[in-house]
Amino acid sequence: MYRIAVITVSDKGSRGERVDESGPAITKMVESLGKVVSYQVLPDDLDGLKWALIDLSDREKVDLIFTTGGTGLSPRDNTPEATLAVIGREVPGLAEAMRRESMKKTNRAMLSRAVAGIRSSTLIINLPGSVKGARECLEVIMPALPHGLEILTGRGGECGTSG
Repeated sequence: MYRIAVITVSDKGSRGERVDESGPAITKMVESLGKVVSYQVLPDDLDGLKWALIDLSDREKVDLIFTTGGTGLSPRDNTPEATLAVIGREVPGLAEAMRRESMKKTNRAMLSRAVAGIRSSTLIINLPGSVKGARECLEVIMPALPHGLEILTGRGGECGTSG
């Protein structure tokens, strides 16, 4: 089982002005992958989010981090920039798949700036801030995550072998 962190990025949520529903929804959906060992609600602050991602990856050694929120066009939406600043390698297929499937439901999906990537042996994935969007995007990528995490963490076999 994998160690997972969930970060909700929301100024209002971090001040207690809005109840976070996306973080708990993600937590419930990823139970089959492992244990959520960290759940945080942080403001839309670039540096604060970068340090949280670094701490969870480098010190806490989580295998997977989901962020929810901060992927839109608002001047305070900093999640993709924070993620790109701390990862060493992008995993563009995850964000591409989420946008492709979301476009079937709403043309607003093309406005998402979500990214995914790897820092050391931690996979970081940006999800939308809405509960509906987060659930729908997570449903798209969940089938691929076990294999990706096996390879990333060295717990799996070889890629590309037929069996």
